[in-house]
Amino acid sequence: MAFQDLLQRWQNTPAVNQSEQRYAIRLDVDDAARVEALAELFPGLNQESIIADLLHAALDAAEAAMPYEPSEEIIGRDDHGDPLFADGGLTPRYVELVRKLRAQ
Repeated sequence: MAFQDLLQRWQNTPAVNQSEQRYAIRLDVDDAARVEALAELFPGLNQESIIADLLHAALDAAEAAMPYEPSEEIIGRDDHGDPLFADGGLTPRYVELVRKLRAQ
């Protein structure tokens, strides 16, 4: 989710879909001031919701930044008959871990 999408959502409807898991974090002074400023700009949202939304956007960006690294395993052929190689990078392992942990 891009930050532009967050701004639009914050202006319309605050997010409410949250897990029971809690994380305690310490923000540096500048980041804390920016979170507080966002909370003042969007009074319907609390700091926790803003941090959760920002983290969600950052995780989306982290996933998108994981590079495809071809492995030796051929998983198919394209329209020209050239081999398509399985991803041998971080993405397959990451997706597997997310599925496993989401199920717990």
